[in-house]
Amino acid sequence: MPTSPYDALRSELDTLTTEAYRPELAEIDRRPTLDIARLMNEGDALVPAAVARELPRIAAAIDATAARMARGGRLLYLGAGTAGRLGVLDASECPPTFNTRPEDVVGIVAGGPDAMVTAVEGAEDSEEMAADDLDRCRVGASDVVVGISASGRTPYAVGAVRHARTLGALTIGLSCNAGSPLAAAAEHGIEVVVGPELIAGSTRLKAGTAQKLVLNMISTISMVRLGKTYGNLMVDVRASNEKLRARSRRIVALATGATEQVVEEALTATDGEVKNAILAILGGVDAPTAARLLAESDGHLREALATVDGDAEPA
Repeated sequence: MPTSPYDALRSELDTLTTEAYRPELAEIDRRPTLDIARLMNEGDALVPAAVARELPRIAAAIDATAARMARGGRLLYLGAGTAGRLGVLDASECPPTFNTRPEDVVGIVAGGPDAMVTAVEGAEDSEEMAADDLDRCRVGASDVVVGISASGRTPYAVGAVRHARTLGALTIGLSCNAGSPLAAAAEHGIEVVVGPELIAGSTRLKAGTAQKLVLNMISTISMVRLGKTYGNLMVDVRASNEKLRARSRRIVALATGATEQVVEEALTATDGEVKNAILAILGGVDAPTAARLLAESDGHLREALATVDGDAEPA
């Protein structure tokens, strides 16, 4: 009797926690909506603990990422389907949040931009497509490539990591199954095992939530390490609308304790640059000096403050 070409893949999926079937939920569609919502919420509550178990590996990956980016490298996310879309989402939030250039953090979904809203046939099954996408971005030794896949076996994500390593890039593999090919292929393997989904085969649920949490950590903490924050204040914000202009003034006031008039004068003098305004106030320097000190400290406000004569920075 002929063997189906899908038998091997079906057998492989049978071994994955993310694909497991929960027979106790076989009649979930007959339950009241509130019951289903509670079940889903209970499952979601398990995700943070699963992420917590991977924190040492996540932290190591972040430190390595920040070190590459400090030397001018880029952070690239690659994945197929939901995993790829989550990478694009995280990347797209970095410019407005941390004033990064669009090319500093890049999200690539298998199949290109059209795959953000429609499935692209066969895109996730191609390691070659991942290699081509990386080559188009001219990935090199200074860059960081994060392959994202709930199953940890998606050829596109695994292929991205494998090819990136041949190019000398730092590689991170993020999956939601233990012992995944993706983690094995990467220098930094992160496996957030969240267990079976509420709906079998829908890894946009707990697995998607886990991936989003980890990507939040990678981008946010890397930016903290790169000096994009001062304490827990987002000081590299660029005020491009009324809300952000109001936020800029609030951040400068929180960082300095200065009066509204002093804050306004500092922001005017520094052309709205929050970090520069804070340095001008706390360091007692003019706008050009603040700009120079920040440039000399690679944008790290604390380091720039330390170079100012006297103990200008409050305890």
